[in-house]
Amino acid sequence: KRWGQHHLRMSHGTGPVHRQVGSMGANSSPSRVFKNKKMAGQYGNECVTMLNLEVIKIDSDKNLIAVKGAVPGSRGGIVFVRDTVK
Repeated sequence: KRWGQHHLRMSHGTGPVHRQVGSMGANSSPSRVFKNKKMAGQYGNECVTMLNLEVIKIDSDKNLIAVKGAVPGSRGGIVFVRDTVK
């Protein structure tokens, strides 16, 4: 999912390595893995800034702010509301 790559074949002799990396580069000539090689790592859990959302209503009794548009994140997550940047 992170890089849009596909797994190895499920048959024809690939063995139990369908989700493994495979070759990462040349042999002894560079003797290293090059920078920016697409490898496994954390995917998601990023801070997202939504621009130009309109505040519809503020209910100070229930501590609620109604926003027009989609707000990313899970239910019960922390949302910071601030003035426009651009």
